[in-house]
Amino acid sequence: MRILIFGGTGAIGKHLVSLLEGTAHEVIVTTRAEHPDRNNIKYVRGNAHDLDFISPLLSKGADVIVNFMVYNTQAFTEVVDTLLDSCGQYIHLSSARVYSDVDEVITEKTPRLLDICKDEEYLATDEYALTKARQENILFASKRNNYTIIRPYITYSEKRLQLGVNEKETWLYRSLRGHSIVFSEDIASKHTTLTYGKDVARGIMALFGRDEALGEAFHITASESILWRDVLSLYCDVMERVLGKRPRVSMQEFSPNLVAGGKWQVKCDRWYNRKFDNTKINKFIDTGSFVSPRTGLEDCLSRFLANQQFKWIGWKKEAQLDRYSRELYPPFMRRTEEHPEVFSFTHIAERAVG
Repeated sequence: MRILIFGGTGAIGKHLVSLLEGTAHEVIVTTRAEHPDRNNIKYVRGNAHDLDFISPLLSKGADVIVNFMVYNTQAFTEVVDTLLDSCGQYIHLSSARVYSDVDEVITEKTPRLLDICKDEEYLATDEYALTKARQENILFASKRNNYTIIRPYITYSEKRLQLGVNEKETWLYRSLRGHSIVFSEDIASKHTTLTYGKDVARGIMALFGRDEALGEAFHITASESILWRDVLSLYCDVMERVLGKRPRVSMQEFSPNLVAGGKWQVKCDRWYNRKFDNTKINKFIDTGSFVSPRTGLEDCLSRFLANQQFKWIGWKKEAQLDRYSRELYPPFMRRTEEHPEVFSFTHIAERAVG
């Protein structure tokens, strides 16, 4: 098969590319950074949001397109027909955040927020969950039926580790520089489902070329849910074991993100219990074979601590969290010569445990 992967270097995409390496498939991956070709994997550098850039790739056709790009609703409307017309199967990355709050486990038939929410302020936005649902509607209304919608929930990897709404660049960065992790009871008490990026990639591969997957939506998640409180405890246990010192935690009653940005992600997702029924995707792959969140998170955090690199830090948010934890900020920051776009914090960890 000829497989086009748009934006294939993230938490899921990089694993999908690795799984496809060495197969008989011709795989073309778009990326904004330079990557060397290897075996049957060819990287094409450019912005996959730019139709002029992807048109030459689409002109040759594809058996499968996997699209990891993030669009607003209008931008997706402008490109969707071209994508559908250029392939046998178009795999669209949506999100399990589209689902509404329910007491029972979530199935693909669970109502979506877009369909039942009455909050006019929220509906007036193009917030992530609404954007993804609106894009799904565009596909459902299409004259073509050659799409498959994927709804991953929170995915993690060796480079991406979330705590509530915060990426590692917030919670882990703070801890390694000797400050408290700021978390909140309103999220800590909720169940979540975290899935290793490689397992989601395996689920996507299992749908390649499957006629029965066309025109359908699937969530691909771990079968086991976990309390956010237990995720925090696991992170602290790993850091204590690896660094020799347990991080401090400043537990708030309510998430600072309700006033410091990201309130809809809290109110319309992280305040919900997220447990999934995987019956539909299990027809194609056994999610019981997915790594458990406890094992996977421990392994990924341990690997990251052994080779620490952070993306750009949100300094304004850091200042806000410092006020919640009542701590001053020591500016330990330097760039590596090899990777000036990221930060290295090994020296901070050494200072914290020394």
